[in-house]
Amino acid sequence: MTAPTHRRTAGRRGRDRRARILPARPGARHAQGRHTAAVIGGGIAGLAAATALAERGVKVTLYEREPYLGGRAGGWPTRLRDGSTVTMGRGFHAFFRQYYNLRGLLRRTDPALASLTGLPDYPLLHADGLCDSFRHVPRTPPWSALGFVALSPTFRLRDLRAMNPVPALPLLDVRVPEVYHRLDDTSAYDFLEAIGFPQQARHLAFEVFSRSFFADPRQLSAAEMALMFHIYFLGSAEGLLFDVPRSPYPAALWAPLAEYLSLHRAEVRTASAVEHVEPTPAGAFEVTGDGAALRYDAVVLALDATGLRSLVARSDRLADPAWRERVARLRSAPPFLVTRLWLDRPVAPDRPGFLGTSGFGGLDNISVLNRWEDEAAHWAARTAGSVVELHAYAVDPHVPQSHLEQQLLRQLRRVYPETRDAEVVDARHEWRQDCPLFPVGGYADRPTVRTTDPGLVVAGDVVRTDLPVALMERAATTGFQAANALLERWGLHGQALWTVPDRGRVPVLRKAAAWAGHRARYGLGEHRYSGWR
Repeated sequence: MTAPTHRRTAGRRGRDRRARILPARPGARHAQGRHTAAVIGGGIAGLAAATALAERGVKVTLYEREPYLGGRAGGWPTRLRDGSTVTMGRGFHAFFRQYYNLRGLLRRTDPALASLTGLPDYPLLHADGLCDSFRHVPRTPPWSALGFVALSPTFRLRDLRAMNPVPALPLLDVRVPEVYHRLDDTSAYDFLEAIGFPQQARHLAFEVFSRSFFADPRQLSAAEMALMFHIYFLGSAEGLLFDVPRSPYPAALWAPLAEYLSLHRAEVRTASAVEHVEPTPAGAFEVTGDGAALRYDAVVLALDATGLRSLVARSDRLADPAWRERVARLRSAPPFLVTRLWLDRPVAPDRPGFLGTSGFGGLDNISVLNRWEDEAAHWAARTAGSVVELHAYAVDPHVPQSHLEQQLLRQLRRVYPETRDAEVVDARHEWRQDCPLFPVGGYADRPTVRTTDPGLVVAGDVVRTDLPVALMERAATTGFQAANALLERWGLHGQALWTVPDRGRVPVLRKAAAWAGHRARYGLGEHRYSGWR
């Protein structure tokens, strides 16, 4: 069987006509197997890098420590007490329509993205009963922000009058990397305090964003949160609704992509940890894993912060000492918990597929998987039950795990009272601490795609890039950028990239943002805010 051809753009633009394209660097179309690369890490970043390289004829070996692909969006089989074999994973992920490069990766095997389905709403519920929805909010800025305020019950006139809008004005023209120079030394919490945003709206609309990074707003750089606003709300016309896979991640996404890589003569090695990477005097790299050492022309490090820090510590000749010291300072976000419950009865039919929550004792969201995932829907139909997933982010590591697991179950019963009498057929609790922390003042320590060694590149959601991307899209984008750095070195045609607009959409609002930045920079007036420099 021959490998399928593919129109090598990183993603098809969505509805936003102002989405930005970065054309591919020209070069030869195929390497004819003259170059070799090891991609270490089989998450989204590693899969993107391996795909772009293999498509150009580079002989790729992908190493993944786990027995499955996809990283934090991976999955594996497990057997329930009732005898059912189901797929467990690391938790729900939202595939936003702004994820142009990730969606471009998935289109390699699914051109129409038929494996994804859209959820009709993304409601946010606070413990006092207030609930926000994005279903009817306009998608194009600035009408998106104005529409949200007009439709939200959490914005009261007296609260709006008490706000200080000047510190928030630069959000109307977020640019990378300038936003980090301005805001990286300020926490997301302090930024929200300076604005004086209403408490209820802050919980529902702001902390939900910051906690998507699995971090408390007091620990998170305000620059990262400002970038999130730009990507999802103030800079893009794609809106805040999102898609989810119709099947578990392995079947829907990664098994087809692994087959695609094999057709392009890439070797995919799961359950294969890399122990050491050693640069050779000839400019190549010796990669040691599974007790064997193999030589490659180049290496892509596509690991999470913990894995990258650990491998670099064991590979003390990579790049240069200053780079290794910065990598050593990378930190992971606090632990998080994913609890999946197989219940003996359904939840109420009007429950949304996904619900963000605030003020419910550590519970951050509830997913009803059988609303969209075929495997969960089949189990629920056969048993007259339901499959529910609960998330808790930024968990206090001193809280006993069993205590929080029971706490989430109690909160589920509080939010969805019909589950109070439900029996738990089975449960899985996934405790993890491998998401990157983007701390206040930490931007300078984050690695860039390129290193001091042109044959060594880095990819992942912890990696610094001058494009407006975050989370899974940052992983996919930096994976393609890492491949591009190597393809450029070898004179091969690169991979085109798409992003949301790289600046504010409306000229008059950009001027207002520049005025606010000028006032803050020079300490003018009563609205001086130390976070803007």
